[in-house]
Amino acid sequence: MTVTKEQNGSSLSIAVEGSLDTETAPALEKELKGGLLDGITDLSFDLAGVTYVSSFGLRVLLYAHTAMERRGGRLVVRNVVPEVMDVLDLTGFTAFLNLE
Repeated sequence: MTVTKEQNGSSLSIAVEGSLDTETAPALEKELKGGLLDGITDLSFDLAGVTYVSSFGLRVLLYAHTAMERRGGRLVVRNVVPEVMDVLDLTGFTAFLNLE
């Protein structure tokens, strides 16, 4: 998995490529919990390069959503490929995530 981050003031964009699974998602979750989101109120994930997401990857998205909600911020998930969208749909994540 490759993660590219771009911050502009209180906005942070995270582009992910590869699989967001049991081997890769914990590192991203650790970064998010370790202060990466400090001062961030506008967070976006670009998943155009993600071909697979497991329950660990879903947990990262749920954590990010909850963290943004708690601080009155917003999370947007962009460019979701059909295979990953199927997982988000089946698990009910499409009901609460802002998808573009």
